[in-house]
Amino acid sequence: MKYEAKSIIIGRKKGGTEDFKPCFFAFFDVNNPHQKNIVPKKIVEFDKIHKVIIEGLNLSYLLPGNDLVINNLEEVEIKQDGEHIHVKGKQSHS
Repeated sequence: MKYEAKSIIIGRKKGGTEDFKPCFFAFFDVNNPHQKNIVPKKIVEFDKIHKVIIEGLNLSYLLPGNDLVINNLEEVEIKQDGEHIHVKGKQSHS
């Protein structure tokens, strides 16, 4: 499914098994939402995911929370294929 967002945070939720974890995608209208005290405009959750595959996007790994942030998005597409999630989209260079 395609989403419009300026940035997303991808994170792992607690629970699951050693091989499969629940994860979430939080969508924001601003870059670097982790530096601001704002609520996501949308959250999408998935259960029993083994791998998130990010194709052709620049991202940052947030060490304190073990999350990924992708900024400068024009659009992002997230597709579940069994136990894998594929993420691709378009980014501006600003």
